[in-house]
Amino acid sequence: MKKPAIPIDEAARISCLRALQILDTYPEDRFDRVTKLAKQIFNVDICLISLVDSHRQWFKSRQGLDATETRRDISFCGHAILDDAVFYVEDAAEDERFHDNPLVTEDPDIRFYAGRPIRAPEGQRIGTLCLIDRAPRTLSEKEFEILDDLARMVEEEFVTLAQSSVDELTQLINRRGFFAVASHVLPLCERLGTVAALLYFDLDDFARINDQHGHQVGDGVLAEFSRLLTRCFRSADVIARSGGDEFVVLVTNTTNQAAPALKRLAALRDELPAEVQAHINWSVGVASFDAERHATVDALIDDAAAAVANAAMTAAG
Repeated sequence: MKKPAIPIDEAARISCLRALQILDTYPEDRFDRVTKLAKQIFNVDICLISLVDSHRQWFKSRQGLDATETRRDISFCGHAILDDAVFYVEDAAEDERFHDNPLVTEDPDIRFYAGRPIRAPEGQRIGTLCLIDRAPRTLSEKEFEILDDLARMVEEEFVTLAQSSVDELTQLINRRGFFAVASHVLPLCERLGTVAALLYFDLDDFARINDQHGHQVGDGVLAEFSRLLTRCFRSADVIARSGGDEFVVLVTNTTNQAAPALKRLAALRDELPAEVQAHINWSVGVASFDAERHATVDALIDDAAAAVANAAMTAAG
């Protein structure tokens, strides 16, 4: 048996998958409609929407199979996500990669497999729409086209899911999206011994800006501050709008995270027109990630938010 290789973009792939917050969720009609239709069109025993997680493949939708997941190291879908083309096995019992695979020699007795990789909105291959049969078979060119069309339907649903994790005004990820990504990144930092810190930003006097100048100006301040954060921090850092006038940034793999970034942020703000600068001021708190202290993402955010409050009390007192 040949185990599937690990994609070169594995870290980003897993982050995108987790950000969708779809793993271990209940069945949904919008996905089941696709697998039911595919099973009927192709007249196969099994049709799945399979999502390839770190150590397993989990089935968001399944027709003709009772299992909800299997190990990644024996999965056909683990092979399918390594390339853009449909991964196609006419007879697994005669294929040296799979002839002794337990999914072939035992239930569900796979002989035929065709898996079209499914991409996350960011472009990473996170799973497949796959057809499985207990007898060898082939697909025609027309059938390949149909499988591609059905897979695109699944990808469109993933776009809808992703949009629910993005803040419409700033185009940053929202609190939901941030928690999904951070809950993966922080355990990874712990395992690898990588440093991480969270910066918590609170825009000063934002309520006054809305009251005196109107919400249109307030929205402009939020959008401009979001652009400053995006320009200031690295593409690998996780930037989110966590509340009305609150933003968080998770930085990793750097020993002196806060000071240089905050200096760059202030310099970028000073390049703005004076009338815009006047509205963009912030308080910031920083919390360094400690796995023992920060068992949850909330705990890390709370520490950074407390640093903002403590700084305000010190300034007032």
